[in-house]
Amino acid sequence: MRGKVSFIKPMLLLRADALPSDAGQWEYQLKLDGYRAVAFKGGKVHLRSRNDNDCGARYGQVLHGLAGMPPETVIDGEVVALDETGRPSFNLLQNYASGAAPLVFFVFDVMMLRGRDLSGHPLVTRRELLEQKILPTLRDPVRYAAPLDAPLSSFDSRGQDTRLRGTRREAARQSSDSSNSSNGPATTICGMRAS
Repeated sequence: MRGKVSFIKPMLLLRADALPSDAGQWEYQLKLDGYRAVAFKGGKVHLRSRNDNDCGARYGQVLHGLAGMPPETVIDGEVVALDETGRPSFNLLQNYASGAAPLVFFVFDVMMLRGRDLSGHPLVTRRELLEQKILPTLRDPVRYAAPLDAPLSSFDSRGQDTRLRGTRREAARQSSDSSNSSNGPATTICGMRAS
């Protein structure tokens, strides 16, 4: 199905108190501590918050990195500010002034590609399209938020060693699942905290 490109409300995470019994149906991502944002390109590139507020003017270097994005495309990601050690800092992002801290736009999903609605496609297919058709067109400070390919137990110990704040898990959905459903993927915050 083809559609006119515009803001698409992103699927939000749902809190879960326990890990699923079908762990093979899930993928894990780092918790980034940033602002969720949707980028889309019609005639020009737009960067909008998850509530559809313009954030392109505030994060101009992100727009610059998105300039080569294919037309009629919508991608989902998170704007993150990095501290002097390269770790995400929500405080720096909240108090961001142009150029005050390095910014990265971590992209993790594509919702529309060249006018084609991908919401009915499985997550694994959308990620393949993102990797093959979109990421090669993007420049710094836009980066891919790849899923972590290891058991959750290894994230716990690795997260404590690197002082990451947590992990986020997202379902590897069936093709009938919608990428912008109000019943979003679950999230479990693991016992990792910065000291």
